[in-house]
Amino acid sequence: MSLLPDRIQPLNDKGVQEGARYVLYWMEQSQRAQHNPALERALHHASETGLPLLVVCGVTDDFPEATLRHHTFLLEGLQETKQRLADRGLKLVVREGAPDDVALAYAGAAAVLVTDRGYLRHQRQWRARVAEEAPCRVEQVEGDVVVPVETVTDKAEYAARTIRPKIHEHLERCLQLPEPVPVETPSLDLDIDSGRSLDDIAAVTDQMDLDRGVGAVSDLYPGGVSEAEAILDDFLAEHLDGYDENRNQIHSHAVSHMSKYLHYGQISPVWLAQQVRRAEGPESDIESYIEELVVRRELTMNHVHFRPDTYDSYTCLPEWARESLAEHADDEREYVYSLDELEGGTTHDPYWNAAMKEMRETGYMHNYMRMYWGKKILEWSPDPKTAYDRTLRLNNRYFLDGRDPNSFANVAWVFGLHDRGWKERPVYGKVRYMSQGGLDRKADPDAYVEKVDRLATVAQSA
Repeated sequence: MSLLPDRIQPLNDKGVQEGARYVLYWMEQSQRAQHNPALERALHHASETGLPLLVVCGVTDDFPEATLRHHTFLLEGLQETKQRLADRGLKLVVREGAPDDVALAYAGAAAVLVTDRGYLRHQRQWRARVAEEAPCRVEQVEGDVVVPVETVTDKAEYAARTIRPKIHEHLERCLQLPEPVPVETPSLDLDIDSGRSLDDIAAVTDQMDLDRGVGAVSDLYPGGVSEAEAILDDFLAEHLDGYDENRNQIHSHAVSHMSKYLHYGQISPVWLAQQVRRAEGPESDIESYIEELVVRRELTMNHVHFRPDTYDSYTCLPEWARESLAEHADDEREYVYSLDELEGGTTHDPYWNAAMKEMRETGYMHNYMRMYWGKKILEWSPDPKTAYDRTLRLNNRYFLDGRDPNSFANVAWVFGLHDRGWKERPVYGKVRYMSQGGLDRKADPDAYVEKVDRLATVAQSA
């Protein structure tokens, strides 16, 4: 199917540059060679101009929470993407440097520059600069949501219940993958520096300024689309049946582990939704998964898109939540822990400590435990603002899918975003409360602790 017009957005009013050597696809958010609307749009321009398509990607360590864990996963994905692009006759140049600098370094010889869409502040700033300084037409193509954010709504939505009908209005029309465009002029032999070799990922990361206290977890969760496909196949065959009932069972394996692959753009959410819909399983389980993948995930994109200046700040919280938390900021807390005590998992709560261990050692935590984990940081910190900052810092440092729109929205949810007021209580005010007793009633936390110990042993032995 041809690309939906909703997905394509010109970022400047410049034309096709005459005398160009190639069409340029600046790959940043959608780091994949398949099911990629931006790539297929760039190939369309290459076909129209009779030029080869060059793909470039900049990899930088110049941002907070740049860890060995994150960059190893990212580079493992790019290693496979480079090979899959080569299989299509396309050259990928990976260079170290700010992504906008790398894009502009190649824009001078480009007829047209196409990029994918990212929603975070720095991603928008990169694209704005490239659009202004590139000598050619710059287009942005939205490929990492099912329904484009501005197609859904023109405002920040209050909750899942308000965005759900707006997404479903467009869902069937948008659940279409782009047709692969034939490569008429291969670019593998373009006389252009091939950039950084990805044959030895450790050699690349060794030369980067990374937080090495957060190690790679490749033995548990390797990067790359092939790994994602294999994990998904296992989930669909073994765990989709019963997903709706079991997804909050913290000790079970009834989760797909796709969030990290979506975060790095190694898989398409449209492709993922199609795979789930085609799988054999009860309709209720399929619908439950689509709710999480599309409605809940794209509510977080709505959050960062329509709150561009505050999505990562305590001020993004709804007024009722901030007021209620402020009223209870001086309430006596039974336990107060330092950031180091939290990070080390040395609290009085063995279940919380296990969650922190899973996060610290594996880069993952079951979603239900993420909620409990965040609520307890609110409860055990000296004040709600400190709690918010701590939660976001730990989230973004350790999780493989950290620094994602999901991260910012889900951390803010702990403090009342996308939620309503509940019965008022000490410390929490009207913000939703979670307790260890509730965990005991709804899950099997002792089995969860045992599971985490096993996973951590694998991660530590790597």
